[in-house]
Amino acid sequence: MNGTAPVAGSAPVPSPPADRLSDAEALALLEGGELLALGARAAEVRRRLHPGVEVTFIVDRNINYTDYCLSGCRFCAFYKKPGSGEGYLLSEADIHRKIEETLALGGTAIMMQGGLHPDLDICWFERVFRGIKERFEVHIHSLSPPEIVHIAGMSGLGIEETLRRLQAAGLDSLPGGGAEVLVDRVRKEISPHKISTDTWLDVMRVAHGLGMSTTATMMFGSLDSAAERVEHLRRIRDLQDATGGFRAFIPWTFQAGNTELAAGHVPASGFDYLRMLAVSRIYLDNVPNIQASWVTQGLRMGQVALAFGANDMGSTMIEENVVAAAGVANACDVAEMVRLIGAAGYSPVQRDTLYREVRRFV
Repeated sequence: MNGTAPVAGSAPVPSPPADRLSDAEALALLEGGELLALGARAAEVRRRLHPGVEVTFIVDRNINYTDYCLSGCRFCAFYKKPGSGEGYLLSEADIHRKIEETLALGGTAIMMQGGLHPDLDICWFERVFRGIKERFEVHIHSLSPPEIVHIAGMSGLGIEETLRRLQAAGLDSLPGGGAEVLVDRVRKEISPHKISTDTWLDVMRVAHGLGMSTTATMMFGSLDSAAERVEHLRRIRDLQDATGGFRAFIPWTFQAGNTELAAGHVPASGFDYLRMLAVSRIYLDNVPNIQASWVTQGLRMGQVALAFGANDMGSTMIEENVVAAAGVANACDVAEMVRLIGAAGYSPVQRDTLYREVRRFV
């Protein structure tokens, strides 16, 4: 792996433009107007931040270490109730086997996420992370803010000490999971037992202060309004102004299958997704990278997203369980990812988690 060569996605945190998009303007763009004109505007922002035709992607693996979860979110089809006997907790040997398979496929990272397990304190994670680092050269991009808060509570620790100890054990960066929509009204409706908006942001703020870059996400289309989606973007942009620690933003649509919210749910359309993606690119002028969510939208829509502001196609997803539990299954390997990016008129570049070049494809 090169590990030092810059690619389009590795740009520094951009400076806000003089004509920064306001909340009212963002809401107007979400609620109406010509979609193709919006896409063209987002594409222009993308070209300003990432001149050239490179589109990045990563080869990594989601390792869901457990599906037992105390949170019981209404939007989740993946979790199992603790004590039900229906769930699992991976052994360290199983985790190591999954990492070996990932590295054999050219992967550079793992993303370990799971439920809020009632028995796992920080000692379990320290042991697992140290065991991984002793055996493998791999980036550990793992544990969403709700998991960090849960681990801290299980261990009688504060957030900063928890993050420091996990970082010392091998945790390299945090994914943006558990954000859903960063508005407490929505969170109380779809995930009443999960952490608040301010707590999610506080975990990210502390992580950034410790030198951990992170991603930010949005799962929209459940019980949220257009105005609440803009509020989510504002909270991300404000924290990014303060810390500069978000390297990418990934919006995706709620998948209702097999969840408590399935009855009567009207799913967000592909047009809704493209509009949200484009507004995200324009509004989040200080976040370097916008990632296409082909896992929920499908590979063809992932290609289209590249014309609506996305500069990154995300992961090849060697393994994905959470979205699949909702009945949505899309798959892609490196060869297909390279073909799709090239067919859309771009130059594919495999990157690592920190957007450093791993491999170029002609």
